[in-house]
Amino acid sequence: MPDWQNFQPFIVSGLALGGVYSLSGVGMVVLYRTTGVLNLAFGAVGAMGAFLAWSLINEFGWPRVLAYLACVGFGAAVSLLYGILVGPPLAGRDPLVKAAATIGLALMLLGAMSWVWSDKARSMVLPTTTWRHTIGDVQINWTQIIALALGVLVTLVTAAFLRLTGLGTAMRALANDREITAALGVPVRRVEATTWLVSGALAGAAGLLLSNLVGLDAATLTFLVISSLAAALIARLRSLVVTLLAGIVIGLVNALATPIFSISPYRDMAPFVLATVALLFLARHQQISFARRSS
Repeated sequence: MPDWQNFQPFIVSGLALGGVYSLSGVGMVVLYRTTGVLNLAFGAVGAMGAFLAWSLINEFGWPRVLAYLACVGFGAAVSLLYGILVGPPLAGRDPLVKAAATIGLALMLLGAMSWVWSDKARSMVLPTTTWRHTIGDVQINWTQIIALALGVLVTLVTAAFLRLTGLGTAMRALANDREITAALGVPVRRVEATTWLVSGALAGAAGLLLSNLVGLDAATLTFLVISSLAAALIARLRSLVVTLLAGIVIGLVNALATPIFSISPYRDMAPFVLATVALLFLARHQQISFARRSS
Protein backbone atom coordinates (compact mmCIF):
# COMPACT_ATOMS: atom_id res chain seq x y z
CA MET A 1 0.00 0.00 0.00
CA PRO A 2 1.51 3.40 -1.00
CA ASP A 3 1.98 5.99 1.73
CA TRP A 4 -0.04 9.21 2.10
CA GLN A 5 2.36 11.36 0.07
CA ASN A 6 1.89 9.13 -2.97
CA PHE A 7 -1.86 9.66 -2.81
CA GLN A 8 -1.80 13.47 -2.64
CA PRO A 9 -1.31 14.20 -6.38
CA PHE A 10 -4.10 11.77 -7.21
CA ILE A 11 -6.49 13.59 -4.88
CA VAL A 12 -5.96 16.73 -6.96
CA SER A 13 -6.43 14.94 -10.27
CA GLY A 14 -9.44 13.08 -8.88
CA LEU A 15 -11.15 16.31 -7.84
CA ALA A 16 -10.51 17.79 -11.28
CA LEU A 17 -11.90 14.73 -13.08
CA GLY A 18 -14.80 14.63 -10.64
CA GLY A 19 -15.65 18.21 -11.55
CA VAL A 20 -15.81 17.30 -15.25
CA TYR A 21 -17.83 14.15 -14.53
CA SER A 22 -20.27 16.32 -12.56
CA LEU A 23 -20.43 18.85 -15.39
CA SER A 24 -21.25 16.09 -17.87
CA GLY A 25 -23.64 14.37 -15.48
CA VAL A 26 -25.63 17.57 -14.94
CA GLY A 27 -25.94 18.02 -18.71
CA MET A 28 -27.19 14.44 -19.06
CA VAL A 29 -29.68 14.76 -16.18
CA VAL A 30 -31.20 18.02 -17.42
CA LEU A 31 -31.55 16.63 -20.94
CA TYR A 32 -33.13 13.41 -19.68
CA ARG A 33 -35.53 15.21 -17.37
CA THR A 34 -36.66 17.50 -20.20
CA THR A 35 -36.71 15.21 -23.24
CA GLY A 36 -36.53 11.68 -21.84
CA VAL A 37 -33.31 11.05 -23.80
CA LEU A 38 -30.31 9.53 -22.02
CA ASN A 39 -27.60 10.90 -24.30
CA LEU A 40 -24.89 8.24 -24.56
CA ALA A 41 -23.18 10.27 -27.30
CA PHE A 42 -22.24 12.99 -24.80
CA GLY A 43 -18.60 11.93 -24.66
CA ALA A 44 -18.25 11.52 -28.43
CA VAL A 45 -19.64 15.00 -29.07
CA GLY A 46 -17.13 16.55 -26.67
CA ALA A 47 -14.28 14.44 -28.06
CA MET A 48 -14.88 15.52 -31.65
CA GLY A 49 -15.14 19.14 -30.55
CA ALA A 50 -11.73 18.81 -28.86
CA PHE A 51 -10.19 17.31 -32.01
CA LEU A 52 -11.67 20.12 -34.05
CA ALA A 53 -10.15 22.68 -31.69
CA TRP A 54 -6.77 20.96 -31.97
CA SER A 55 -6.89 21.11 -35.77
CA LEU A 56 -7.94 24.75 -35.81
CA ILE A 57 -4.99 25.67 -33.57
CA ASN A 58 -2.25 23.47 -35.02
CA GLU A 59 -3.21 23.20 -38.68
CA PHE A 60 -5.07 26.42 -39.44
CA GLY A 61 -3.40 28.78 -36.99
CA TRP A 62 -6.55 29.95 -35.24
CA PRO A 63 -6.23 31.88 -31.98
CA ARG A 64 -6.68 29.52 -29.05
CA VAL A 65 -9.70 31.32 -27.63
CA LEU A 66 -11.58 31.10 -30.93
CA ALA A 67 -10.70 27.41 -31.27
CA TYR A 68 -11.96 26.69 -27.77
CA LEU A 69 -15.20 28.54 -28.53
CA ALA A 70 -15.48 26.50 -31.74
CA CYS A 71 -15.20 23.31 -29.63
CA VAL A 72 -18.09 24.40 -27.41
CA GLY A 73 -20.05 25.67 -30.41
CA PHE A 74 -19.56 22.39 -32.26
CA GLY A 75 -20.98 20.44 -29.34
CA ALA A 76 -23.96 22.79 -29.13
CA ALA A 77 -24.61 22.69 -32.91
CA VAL A 78 -24.37 18.90 -33.30
CA SER A 79 -26.59 18.28 -30.27
CA LEU A 80 -29.14 20.86 -31.43
CA LEU A 81 -29.24 19.35 -34.93
CA TYR A 82 -29.72 15.87 -33.50
CA GLY A 83 -32.47 17.13 -31.19
CA ILE A 84 -34.32 18.85 -34.04
CA LEU A 85 -34.02 16.02 -36.58
CA VAL A 86 -34.17 12.90 -34.43
CA GLY A 87 -35.77 14.07 -31.20
CA PRO A 88 -39.37 14.66 -32.39
CA PRO A 89 -39.81 11.28 -34.16
CA LEU A 90 -38.61 9.51 -31.01
CA ALA A 91 -40.56 11.66 -28.55
CA GLY A 92 -43.17 9.01 -27.86
CA ARG A 93 -40.82 6.02 -27.81
CA ASP A 94 -39.45 4.19 -24.79
CA PRO A 95 -36.36 5.63 -23.04
CA LEU A 96 -34.37 2.55 -24.09
CA VAL A 97 -35.08 3.26 -27.77
CA LYS A 98 -34.08 6.90 -27.33
CA ALA A 99 -30.81 5.93 -25.63
CA ALA A 100 -30.03 3.37 -28.35
CA ALA A 101 -30.45 6.07 -30.98
CA THR A 102 -27.77 8.20 -29.30
CA ILE A 103 -25.41 5.20 -29.40
CA GLY A 104 -25.71 5.39 -33.19
CA LEU A 105 -24.65 9.04 -33.08
CA ALA A 106 -21.72 8.16 -30.81
CA LEU A 107 -20.50 5.43 -33.17
CA MET A 108 -20.76 7.73 -36.20
CA LEU A 109 -18.72 10.43 -34.47
CA LEU A 110 -16.18 7.89 -33.20
CA GLY A 111 -15.80 6.49 -36.70
CA ALA A 112 -15.31 9.98 -38.15
CA MET A 113 -12.64 10.78 -35.54
CA SER A 114 -10.83 7.52 -36.19
CA TRP A 115 -10.85 8.22 -39.93
CA VAL A 116 -9.76 11.87 -39.85
CA TRP A 117 -7.38 11.96 -36.86
CA SER A 118 -5.94 8.44 -36.67
CA ASP A 119 -2.56 9.15 -38.29
CA LYS A 120 -0.66 10.12 -35.11
CA ALA A 121 -0.95 10.79 -31.41
CA ARG A 122 -2.00 14.28 -30.36
CA SER A 123 -2.14 16.25 -27.15
CA MET A 124 -4.15 19.27 -26.12
CA VAL A 125 -2.26 21.66 -23.85
CA LEU A 126 -4.40 24.43 -22.44
CA PRO A 127 -2.61 27.64 -21.39
CA THR A 128 -4.02 27.24 -17.89
CA THR A 129 -2.01 24.04 -17.46
CA THR A 130 1.22 26.03 -17.31
CA TRP A 131 -0.08 28.23 -14.49
CA ARG A 132 0.87 26.24 -11.44
CA HIS A 133 0.72 26.57 -7.67
CA THR A 134 2.47 24.42 -5.09
CA ILE A 135 0.65 23.42 -1.94
CA GLY A 136 2.94 21.39 0.26
CA ASP A 137 4.50 18.80 -2.01
CA VAL A 138 1.68 18.88 -4.57
CA GLN A 139 1.55 20.99 -7.72
CA ILE A 140 -1.87 22.22 -8.82
CA ASN A 141 -2.52 23.85 -12.17
CA TRP A 142 -5.36 26.14 -13.12
CA THR A 143 -6.92 23.63 -15.50
CA GLN A 144 -7.59 21.36 -12.54
CA ILE A 145 -9.01 24.25 -10.51
CA ILE A 146 -11.23 25.37 -13.39
CA ALA A 147 -12.50 21.81 -13.95
CA LEU A 148 -13.68 21.46 -10.35
CA ALA A 149 -14.97 25.01 -10.07
CA LEU A 150 -16.88 24.76 -13.36
CA GLY A 151 -18.59 21.55 -12.26
CA VAL A 152 -19.74 23.18 -9.00
CA LEU A 153 -20.73 26.45 -10.69
CA VAL A 154 -22.74 24.82 -13.49
CA THR A 155 -24.59 22.65 -10.98
CA LEU A 156 -25.57 25.61 -8.78
CA VAL A 157 -26.48 27.89 -11.69
CA THR A 158 -28.53 25.17 -13.38
CA ALA A 159 -30.42 24.36 -10.17
CA ALA A 160 -31.21 28.06 -9.67
CA PHE A 161 -32.19 28.45 -13.33
CA LEU A 162 -34.64 25.56 -13.18
CA ARG A 163 -36.30 26.98 -10.08
CA LEU A 164 -36.32 30.71 -10.74
CA THR A 165 -36.90 31.23 -14.48
CA GLY A 166 -39.84 30.68 -16.77
CA LEU A 167 -37.85 28.48 -19.13
CA GLY A 168 -36.63 26.42 -16.18
CA THR A 169 -40.21 25.97 -15.00
CA ALA A 170 -41.18 24.80 -18.51
CA MET A 171 -38.31 22.28 -18.46
CA ARG A 172 -39.45 20.89 -15.13
CA ALA A 173 -43.03 20.71 -16.38
CA LEU A 174 -41.90 18.74 -19.44
CA ALA A 175 -40.14 16.31 -17.13
CA ASN A 176 -43.43 15.63 -15.36
CA ASP A 177 -45.86 15.38 -18.30
CA ARG A 178 -45.15 16.35 -21.90
CA GLU A 179 -48.76 16.21 -23.12
CA ILE A 180 -50.22 18.34 -20.35
CA THR A 181 -47.39 20.86 -20.70
CA ALA A 182 -48.06 21.19 -24.43
CA ALA A 183 -51.80 21.57 -23.76
CA LEU A 184 -51.03 24.49 -21.44
CA GLY A 185 -49.42 26.38 -24.32
CA VAL A 186 -45.75 25.74 -23.55
CA PRO A 187 -43.67 25.64 -26.79
CA VAL A 188 -42.43 22.10 -26.26
CA ARG A 189 -40.21 21.93 -29.36
CA ARG A 190 -38.51 25.22 -28.50
CA VAL A 191 -37.87 24.20 -24.89
CA GLU A 192 -36.45 20.85 -25.96
CA ALA A 193 -34.24 22.49 -28.61
CA THR A 194 -32.86 24.88 -25.99
CA THR A 195 -32.08 21.96 -23.70
CA TRP A 196 -30.25 20.11 -26.48
CA LEU A 197 -28.27 23.28 -27.24
CA VAL A 198 -27.18 23.82 -23.65
CA SER A 199 -26.40 20.14 -23.10
CA GLY A 200 -24.25 20.10 -26.24
CA ALA A 201 -22.34 23.18 -25.10
CA LEU A 202 -21.58 21.43 -21.80
CA ALA A 203 -20.40 18.38 -23.77
CA GLY A 204 -17.98 20.59 -25.71
CA ALA A 205 -16.63 22.19 -22.54
CA ALA A 206 -16.22 18.79 -20.88
CA GLY A 207 -14.44 17.38 -23.93
CA LEU A 208 -12.03 20.31 -24.00
CA LEU A 209 -11.13 19.90 -20.33
CA LEU A 210 -10.83 16.13 -20.51
CA SER A 211 -8.61 16.33 -23.60
CA ASN A 212 -6.10 18.13 -21.38
CA LEU A 213 -6.64 16.12 -18.19
CA VAL A 214 -6.57 12.60 -19.68
CA GLY A 215 -5.28 13.10 -23.23
CA LEU A 216 -6.66 13.64 -26.71
CA ASP A 217 -7.77 10.16 -27.67
CA ALA A 218 -11.06 9.49 -29.44
CA ALA A 219 -11.98 6.21 -27.74
CA THR A 220 -10.91 7.32 -24.27
CA LEU A 221 -12.87 10.57 -24.40
CA THR A 222 -15.91 8.87 -25.95
CA PHE A 223 -16.20 6.22 -23.26
CA LEU A 224 -15.48 8.52 -20.32
CA VAL A 225 -19.20 9.22 -20.56
CA ILE A 226 -19.57 6.04 -18.50
CA SER A 227 -18.28 7.80 -15.38
CA SER A 228 -20.65 10.72 -15.96
CA LEU A 229 -23.50 8.28 -16.57
CA ALA A 230 -22.69 6.53 -13.29
CA ALA A 231 -22.92 9.86 -11.45
CA ALA A 232 -26.28 10.58 -13.08
CA LEU A 233 -27.58 7.10 -12.22
CA ILE A 234 -26.51 7.45 -8.59
CA ALA A 235 -28.64 10.60 -8.55
CA ARG A 236 -31.42 8.52 -10.19
CA LEU A 237 -31.43 11.04 -13.04
CA ARG A 238 -33.10 13.58 -10.77
CA SER A 239 -30.99 15.53 -8.30
CA LEU A 240 -28.33 17.87 -9.66
CA VAL A 241 -26.63 18.23 -6.28
CA VAL A 242 -26.37 14.45 -5.86
CA THR A 243 -25.00 14.25 -9.41
CA LEU A 244 -22.30 16.77 -8.44
CA LEU A 245 -21.32 14.87 -5.30
CA ALA A 246 -21.42 11.50 -7.05
CA GLY A 247 -19.22 12.77 -9.89
CA ILE A 248 -16.62 14.05 -7.44
CA VAL A 249 -16.65 10.78 -5.48
CA ILE A 250 -16.24 8.74 -8.67
CA GLY A 251 -13.35 10.93 -9.80
CA LEU A 252 -11.65 10.59 -6.42
CA VAL A 253 -12.12 6.83 -6.13
CA ASN A 254 -10.90 6.21 -9.67
CA ALA A 255 -7.85 8.45 -9.16
CA LEU A 256 -6.95 7.09 -5.72
CA ALA A 257 -7.11 3.55 -7.07
CA THR A 258 -4.38 4.41 -9.58
CA PRO A 259 -1.37 4.04 -7.23
CA ILE A 260 -2.81 0.75 -5.97
CA PHE A 261 -3.80 -0.72 -9.34
CA SER A 262 -1.32 1.27 -11.40
CA ILE A 263 -1.47 -0.91 -14.50
CA SER A 264 -4.62 -2.83 -13.73
CA PRO A 265 -7.99 -2.40 -15.43
CA TYR A 266 -9.72 -3.01 -12.11
CA ARG A 267 -9.65 0.69 -11.20
CA ASP A 268 -11.84 1.38 -14.25
CA MET A 269 -14.57 -0.62 -12.52
CA ALA A 270 -15.03 2.14 -9.92
CA PRO A 271 -17.95 3.92 -11.67
CA PHE A 272 -19.85 0.64 -12.14
CA VAL A 273 -19.25 -0.52 -8.57
CA LEU A 274 -20.25 2.79 -7.01
CA ALA A 275 -23.36 3.12 -9.18
CA THR A 276 -24.44 -0.46 -8.42
CA VAL A 277 -23.95 -0.11 -4.66
CA ALA A 278 -25.77 3.23 -4.58
CA LEU A 279 -28.72 1.99 -6.64
CA LEU A 280 -29.07 -1.16 -4.52
CA PHE A 281 -29.01 0.91 -1.36
CA LEU A 282 -31.59 3.37 -2.69
CA ALA A 283 -33.84 0.54 -3.89
CA ARG A 284 -33.65 -1.10 -0.46
CA HIS A 285 -34.52 2.18 1.23
CA GLN A 286 -37.47 2.68 -1.11
CA GLN A 287 -38.84 -0.80 -0.39
CA ILE A 288 -38.60 -0.24 3.35
CA SER A 289 -40.37 3.10 3.08
CA PHE A 290 -43.13 1.56 0.95
CA ALA A 291 -43.62 -1.26 3.44
CA ARG A 292 -43.95 1.19 6.29
CA ARG A 293 -46.55 3.23 4.40
CA SER A 294 -48.51 0.08 3.60
CA SER A 295 -48.58 -0.99 7.25
